[in-house]
Amino acid sequence: MATVHKDGLIDKEALRRRYAAERDKRLRTDGAGQYKRLESEFTDLAADPYTPREAREPVTDHVTFAFIGGGFAGLVVGARLKEAGVTDYRIVEKGGDFGGTWYWNRYPGAQCDTASMIYMPLLEETGHMPSEKYAHAPEIRDHCSNIGRQYDLYDNALFHTQVTDLEWDDARKVWIVRTDRGDEFTAKYVGMGTGPLHVAKLPGLPGIEEFEGKSFHTSRWDYGYTGGTPEGEPMTGLSDKRVAVIGTGATAVQVVPNVARDAQELLVFQRTPSSVDERNNRPLTRDWFDEVAEPGWQKKWQENFVANLGIGFPAEDLVDDGWTDLGKRIRAQVIDMPPEQRTPEGIMAAFEDADNAKMSEIRARAEAIVGGEAGAKLQAWYRQLCKRPCFHDEYLQAFTRPNTHLVDTDGKGVERITAKGVIASGKEYDVDCIVYASGFEVGTDFTERAGYDVTGRGGRLLSDYWAGGMRSFHGLHVHGFPNMFFVQQNQAAAFIANYPHNLVDHAETVAAVVAHAEARGHASVEPRAEAEQQWLDFLLTGPAARLGSTECTPGYYNNEGQGYGEQERFALGHPAGALGFFNHIDQWRRSGAFEGLEFA
Repeated sequence: MATVHKDGLIDKEALRRRYAAERDKRLRTDGAGQYKRLESEFTDLAADPYTPREAREPVTDHVTFAFIGGGFAGLVVGARLKEAGVTDYRIVEKGGDFGGTWYWNRYPGAQCDTASMIYMPLLEETGHMPSEKYAHAPEIRDHCSNIGRQYDLYDNALFHTQVTDLEWDDARKVWIVRTDRGDEFTAKYVGMGTGPLHVAKLPGLPGIEEFEGKSFHTSRWDYGYTGGTPEGEPMTGLSDKRVAVIGTGATAVQVVPNVARDAQELLVFQRTPSSVDERNNRPLTRDWFDEVAEPGWQKKWQENFVANLGIGFPAEDLVDDGWTDLGKRIRAQVIDMPPEQRTPEGIMAAFEDADNAKMSEIRARAEAIVGGEAGAKLQAWYRQLCKRPCFHDEYLQAFTRPNTHLVDTDGKGVERITAKGVIASGKEYDVDCIVYASGFEVGTDFTERAGYDVTGRGGRLLSDYWAGGMRSFHGLHVHGFPNMFFVQQNQAAAFIANYPHNLVDHAETVAAVVAHAEARGHASVEPRAEAEQQWLDFLLTGPAARLGSTECTPGYYNNEGQGYGEQERFALGHPAGALGFFNHIDQWRRSGAFEGLEFA
């Protein structure tokens, strides 16, 4: 392989060839089909280990608003609707409490990877001060519960309940909601926030059911076996165990240091290394927080973060972390460019140069901290945004421990599971416990991932209406499906690093639209067909917002290297980026005209 440095400078052509070679060895014909659903195929591993399921009678009443999903989306929409005067609001949640992915992710070391100040919603409303720059899962989960209590969202909630069918009754102008608990209740409005990290997946490895030791997915961590707690108490049950962690993505980066600390021996099976920059986590102080927490501070911080990552030249960087570093590097290069070179092609070249420099630093960090063969194998050979960037202060350091071993598979992955352990590169590794850090489904068909279809006006199924790709107005409303709201990122601000920002903004819109309809006695609201089509046409005028082209190493950003076809052509955001959408929708809400919607 040609050197990627030449005369002290990065040889861009050689680096491109290295990236392509590393990608090619990881390509698979089965793409995303290599994974299996935890819930549908491994029900014993998917059970809720955290909260007992309580028996109850089926619910057959009526509420003004029903929301599917008890994570951040359901919480922030509920908060805004309660503020707008909607008191009978119901959340239907498959977990045993609020939190969404934070209810399930109790693995050791779990924490947010964008700053707490912008990640945890409703901080200003609740008065909560995050304890550290990147809060750990127990604090985030407690914050979700506090939101639920503050806004009385527990009163009507249905936990350990999954929706199985949604049907619009046009005569009564209500949605009929059916669930796996025998519920059949009605709601004037429905919202959906099932989230991008909703369906856990396992690698489809031969022999996975033959293993005779202990195994579990990170979202179903078994502290009864490992000992310890989500709060970080030592996992004494692993002190005499040989543990395998399969996966080296964002979850494994957080899990590995903790298992390395407590296990007798740890084997980390790697197909593709993550890019792991420093996180520089630190406690937040009351004096500092009180100084910055002026009225409107959280929205200001969120918008500043988006501006630093995207289009524009903000005067300051409030978050100042690894995410914003790349944006600042690109802007610095653009500022230094002659005006005639500031073309789309010139800006993309500046992006590549900035990314090459950043990734060289990240690879050098692995070499400096770990060194030797493991340090070389932990270096990521792809563009930083080809996969979810990781930041951690202890992950690489874990591989300097004598009990922790990297099993690099040179892009091939684990071959199979046996009764005794794991086979990789033709060698069997006997282990007592296997931890699957294999993540969640991303980019799969919505109705398949949600677990139910939606029947709109005239009996039309959402799966049919979206057979050629998602169609919406502002990513929130869908023609032919009245009084329904999708609280997610697509066709709106799209794929920004700080996902909750999408949810908070959509909650403002939901509350504004519902308040307008209720104040004027309207029975239904939906987008006009022409408004929906105009929005989709407008999205197509900008650059594609989906991260990870097929030139990237395989991952969920690029459908495991296979890319996204015609059906995903509308997986886009506002042509002017996330900040462009937030500015647009803010003006749209403030106008009070709700142009594009039809109230009846």
